[in-house]
Amino acid sequence: MTNIQEVSNLSKKVISEVERAIVGKRDLLEMIMAAALAGGHVLLEDYPGLGKTLIARSFATVLGLDFKRIQFTPDLLPGDITGGYVYNRAGNKFELRKGPVFANIILADEINRASPKTQSALLEAMQEGQVTLEGESMRLPEPFLALATQNPIEYEGTFPLPEAQLDRFMLKLTVGYPNVDEEKEILHRRHERRQDEVSLSKVTSAEQLLEMRTIVESVHVDSDLEGYIAELVHATRIDRRVAVGSSPRGSLSFLKMARAHAALDGREYIIPDDVKRFAESVLSHRIILQPEYWMSHQVTGEVIRDVLSKVPVPVIN
Repeated sequence: MTNIQEVSNLSKKVISEVERAIVGKRDLLEMIMAAALAGGHVLLEDYPGLGKTLIARSFATVLGLDFKRIQFTPDLLPGDITGGYVYNRAGNKFELRKGPVFANIILADEINRASPKTQSALLEAMQEGQVTLEGESMRLPEPFLALATQNPIEYEGTFPLPEAQLDRFMLKLTVGYPNVDEEKEILHRRHERRQDEVSLSKVTSAEQLLEMRTIVESVHVDSDLEGYIAELVHATRIDRRVAVGSSPRGSLSFLKMARAHAALDGREYIIPDDVKRFAESVLSHRIILQPEYWMSHQVTGEVIRDVLSKVPVPVIN
């Protein structure tokens, strides 16, 4: 693989194969594929039964990556995620038993049901791509991608993710309900295949995905567009409704996602629409509102829309 067009073609094959299991969510699948190309983690927040787990498992299968699912519960411990050293009486020594975090793609299912202590076990893995056990740092497999889910209902018995961990997710996405025609298609496909499982084919490998990421880094970014990203993020920090605006990590997420989206389109350069497309998914979980707006769920979206409308869009030749 040597150019952007090959990255685009292969990425579209991946998405098309995943669509055999996921009906009517092309935009969502493109965003997750772009996150995989950009090397970012994704938080899926939506109601139960909308296919969040199926999406994660389908991408792992089609990308040819090792996949582990971790069900987060109140009694889950950090060692249940990272693993640890266990004494082997037969060999009279301690042996390392790696936890499920040692995989290419992990699904942190209902991540907000575990305690903050357990949630923090993912912080180093998500940022540094490594885990420290007994003072020894061990690299995670590459590529490493964390997909986490949480439900926007049933807050009783849950622990909201701290801002430091939310900031490590490149995107926050919602799945949404299918429309009537899409739901009919879901029922029809299930009836035709006579089983719950959808058999998907492997399209890429871990080595190919890493190669695709390297090529995406070559996508050109005009200096005016770098300034546009910086202005968008800065505008979230000075809005009167916002207590804490987006971090510089948000700016970097914009840059990486814009490059990945341009590559998906087969372009060697980004345009303003590549940035604007990801505004809500990059910024929504990085904005903390003033206390008087905490009970209004629409204000965050209003802030992002106002930011997009007020910041001048550069004209790129």
